[in-house]
Amino acid sequence: MVRYFFDSYAVIELLDGNSKYAKYSQEPVIITIFNLVEIYWFAIREYGEKTADEIYSQFKTSVVEINDEILKEAIKFRVKNKKGNLSYADCIGYIYALKNDLIFLTGDKEFEDINHVEFVKK
Repeated sequence: MVRYFFDSYAVIELLDGNSKYAKYSQEPVIITIFNLVEIYWFAIREYGEKTADEIYSQFKTSVVEINDEILKEAIKFRVKNKKGNLSYADCIGYIYALKNDLIFLTGDKEFEDINHVEFVKK
C-alpha cells in the first residue's frame, strides 16, 4: 500500500478541486505544522477567515511531529539543492517522507525529477 506525504501544493490542489488530484482524495493526509501554516495562509486569502479556520481544523489532525534529526537533514537537503529554491516546508516534508517510507506528493516543479516523489502537475 502506497502512503503519501502531502505537500502544501497537493492539499491546495485538492481544496481547489483539481481533477488531477481527485484520486488522492481518499488517501490519509499526512503533513507537518509548516504545511498547515502554508495551507491556512492560502485559505485565508482565497476563502476568508471563517472557511480558513474550518480548513485549519480539518487538517490539524493530519499534522505529524518533526524531530531534530529530520529538521537538520532537511536543511542539509536544502543547502545541497540550493539552485532549486526549495522552501523550508518542502524540504522538511520531503525528508519526513523519506524517513517514514512515504511518497512525497506535490506539483512543485522543483521536485519533478527527485526520487520518491509523485509529481502531479496542474
